[in-house]
Amino acid sequence: MTIVLTLSVLILALISFVVEWLPVDLTALSVTVLLMILGLVTPNEGISGFGNSATITVMAMFILSAGITRTGVIQIVRDWLMKWGGTHPTQQIFIMGAIVGPISAFINNTAVVAIFLPIIEDWCKKQKIPVSKVLIPLSYASILGGMITLIGTSTNILASGLSEKLGYGAFTLFQFTKVGLIVFLIGLVYISFIAPYLLPKRTSNASDFLGENYEINDYLSEVIITPQSSLVGQTLRESEIQRKFDLDVLELVRDKVHLPQPVADKILREGDILMIRCSREDLLRIREERGLNILPDVQFKSDSIESVLSSGEEKIGEVLILSNSRLIGTTLKDLRFRQRYNATVLAIRRGSELVRGRLGKTPLRFGDLLLLQGPKQSFIGLQTTRELLVLEQRDVETLRQDKAKIAIAIVAGVILTSAFDLIPILVSSLAGVILMVVTGCLKPGEIYGAVRWDVIFLLAGLIPLGIAMEKSGTTQWLATGLISVGGNLSGYWILTFFYIVTVLLTEILSNNASVLLMIPIAVEVAKTLSLNPFAFMFAVTLAASCSFMTPIGYQTNTMVYSTGGYKFFDFTKVGAPLSLLLTLVTPLLIIWVYGLQV
Repeated sequence: MTIVLTLSVLILALISFVVEWLPVDLTALSVTVLLMILGLVTPNEGISGFGNSATITVMAMFILSAGITRTGVIQIVRDWLMKWGGTHPTQQIFIMGAIVGPISAFINNTAVVAIFLPIIEDWCKKQKIPVSKVLIPLSYASILGGMITLIGTSTNILASGLSEKLGYGAFTLFQFTKVGLIVFLIGLVYISFIAPYLLPKRTSNASDFLGENYEINDYLSEVIITPQSSLVGQTLRESEIQRKFDLDVLELVRDKVHLPQPVADKILREGDILMIRCSREDLLRIREERGLNILPDVQFKSDSIESVLSSGEEKIGEVLILSNSRLIGTTLKDLRFRQRYNATVLAIRRGSELVRGRLGKTPLRFGDLLLLQGPKQSFIGLQTTRELLVLEQRDVETLRQDKAKIAIAIVAGVILTSAFDLIPILVSSLAGVILMVVTGCLKPGEIYGAVRWDVIFLLAGLIPLGIAMEKSGTTQWLATGLISVGGNLSGYWILTFFYIVTVLLTEILSNNASVLLMIPIAVEVAKTLSLNPFAFMFAVTLAASCSFMTPIGYQTNTMVYSTGGYKFFDFTKVGAPLSLLLTLVTPLLIIWVYGLQV
C-alpha cells in the first residue's frame, strides 16, 4: 500500500511539474506536505531537506557567486573577449565559450550568464553580430562548463549529497573533471563549428534601434488636448487615464518644449501634446471620452522614436526578469511598476513573441524581456535590484572593484581547501560567505537576495520524496522492474538507458528533480547487477545537466530565450544533435575513466 501511495505522489508531482499548476518550488513543497499528511515520512524527515548539506552548500555557492558579481571580477574578461573575439562566427563563439566554460566550473552558471548577457550584448553591438547567433552558445557553454567541477552547478552538489546519503561518500571537488572536461571540449567544438549553421538570424543587429526590434510604431501615438477636453486643469494623476485605460504617457510637450519626467503631477493645459503608448482601440476610446485629438500626420520612424524617447535625461533600454524575481506571476498594474521603478514598460518580449497591448494585465514570467523608458538615473538604480537584469554594461560606480582581489582570494580559498580535503565543502563555503560580508565584498542584506530561493525550496521539498521512495520500497520495486525488462542488456546499454531517461526528464522537469528521482534507482540497479554505482551516479548527474533541446529545461536557456528572440524549436534544432552526440559519447567516457564493473 505504501508503494502505491508513494507512486501516486510521484506521478502527481510529475504531472504538476509538466503542466505547471504551481511554480516548481511550491510544487516541491506541496509534495513534502502531502507525504507528511499520508504518513510516508515523519515531520522531521519532511523538513530534513532544509538542513541537508547539499541544500546549504548550494545556498552558500549562490552567495559566493554574488560576491564575485558585486566586485566586478568577471568584468575583467570583457577586454579579452573584445580583443580576441574576432569577426568570424566560429572564432567568436569559440573564444566566448573558452572564457565562459572555465568560469562556470567554479561559479554558478546561472550567475555567469546573468553577468555575461550585458557583456555579450555590448560585444554584439560593436561587432555588428545578431545576438541570436551567440546567446544559445553562451547558455550551452555555461551548462557544459558547470559539469567540470562539483561546485559548477547545484545539480552536482545535490548528487554528491545523495551519494553520501546512500553510503558511497560525498564527491570530491574534481571528481567529475576527467569526463566533464572532455565533454566540455566536445561541446565547445560543436557550438563553435556546427551550431553557427543551425542558429537563426532571428533578431536585428544589436546596433539597430530598439523601437524597430519591438515593433512599437503602431503602439505609439501623439494626442493634443483640446479646449473641450476634460483633462484641462487636471494632473495626469488626478485624471486616472493611465489607470482606466491601457496606456502610458511617455512625453508631455508644451509649446514645443519636452517637459522633464515625472509629469504625473503637472497640470495639463489646452494645446499640450502627449506621446502615449496604447492600442488603437484605447486610442479611439480616450479620444471620444476625454476630448483629445489624434495627430495623424506624425509618422514615427525607428530613429525618431529612439531620439524622442532617449532625449535629454530620458532613455530606453531592456531588462530581463530573473528567476528569483518577485515580479513573476504578477502584473505591471498590480506591481504599480511605474511608481516602483520610475520607468514605463513599452513592450514585453517573450521568446519570439511580442506583447505590446494589454501590458498592465499580462502576468509576468521568468525570462520575459521588458522594453523600458525612463530617466537615466532609474536605469542606474535598476542595476542594483535583484529582481531585474539591465541588459547594458553595469555602471562601474555600482561595483565594489576595490574588493575584487579579496573576493577572488575568498573563492580560491574555498576551492583549495575543498580540493585538498582540508575541510568539507559545506564548511569552507559557509566560511567563505562570512568572509565575503566581513571584508565588505557583500553587504549583510545582499546575501538574502543572492540566494535562488526557488532552487533551495525545490531541493528541500523533493529530498523527502527520495526518503519516502527508499522507506516504502518504491526505489527497489522500480529497480526490479527495470532489471526484469533490460537485465539481458550489456552494462553499456543499461548505463546509456539511464542517461537517456535522465536527459528526457530534465527537459520536462528540472535538472535537480531528475537527479533526485533517478540516482537512487540507478544505484539500486547497479548494486543488483554488480556494476559500479559511481558510474551510474555520474551518468545521471551529467545527463541532468545536458538540457539543450528546450528553453525551459535549464535556467540559462530560459534567460537567453527572450533576449535572443528565439522560437521554442530553435533550441531543439541546435540542441538535439548535441544531445545525441553526448548520449553516444558520455557513457563510453564514464566506462573508460571510472570503469563499469565493481
